[in-house]
Amino acid sequence: MANFKSIYLVITLLSLSLYSHYSHSRDLEEIKKSGVLRHIGIPYANFINIYRGGETPIITGLDVELMKGFAKKLGLKYQFVEATWHNSMILLTGYNAHFVNEVVVKGHVQHEIKGDLLAAGTTILPWRKEVVDFSTAYFPSAVWLMARSDSSLSPITPSGSIKQDIQIVKSLLQGRKVLAMKQTCLDPDLYDLYNTGAKIILPVSERKLSEMIPAILNNDAELTLLDVTDILIALEKWPGKIKVIGPISEDQEMGVMFRKDSPNLRKAFNMYLQEIQDSGEYYSLIKKYYPSVFHFYPSFFNEKP
Repeated sequence: MANFKSIYLVITLLSLSLYSHYSHSRDLEEIKKSGVLRHIGIPYANFINIYRGGETPIITGLDVELMKGFAKKLGLKYQFVEATWHNSMILLTGYNAHFVNEVVVKGHVQHEIKGDLLAAGTTILPWRKEVVDFSTAYFPSAVWLMARSDSSLSPITPSGSIKQDIQIVKSLLQGRKVLAMKQTCLDPDLYDLYNTGAKIILPVSERKLSEMIPAILNNDAELTLLDVTDILIALEKWPGKIKVIGPISEDQEMGVMFRKDSPNLRKAFNMYLQEIQDSGEYYSLIKKYYPSVFHFYPSFFNEKP
């Protein structure tokens, strides 16, 4: 019995040690003591750009510059942690939280936390807010329906009501192949697309959001969902080959994601964001990476660059 108790104690202590290792998260003071701010990012639409040609990848983008500036403000070194849309929540929170049929599912397996915040043009969605906290919104967005230029669908005529426009667009989807992507802002469950009669096509392997337009140009589907930032880039990259049909979502916003046990880090970032907005630095960064967005969302950017 004594030996059993000893073995049980060792296993229990080992389990607690492993749990502590994997579940350990840090707020502002612990991050400052470490000397490093770990930024989880996903290559996406000028928020995160990764160029792999030389010995060391070159990482640029709006969120990279924002997080480097934030790290400098805190007196910390900057560290980039590359992720995908499918593992980013795990790297931030330690849990595989995802959205399925209007329900947030949080896995029971604890994974190692690899970063302090996630900034990659992440849309503020209700289900995500159940799992993480967001910063002050720093970029506008929305999801629209895109088509190849040879599609028989034509862009809708705006009715003056975004909700009515969405219903008009959805009414066009019966029997049409629409490319979407789970666990992103292009998740068909978010917009009740399965009830439109559309033939929803999901990637059989992990696909980047930047690959949605090339996929429809390759005839993987006739239509695809896409958010505003990717649309702005796509229209410049493939002029004459694609067209915007109309909205699938109402206006959305993007923010930086924080664990719910990192309130001080979130507060510090919101203060930093306000500071660079007041100084004009923020608007210069927006103009650098998204010069045309001011024309589409003048009310969001209430100060001219």
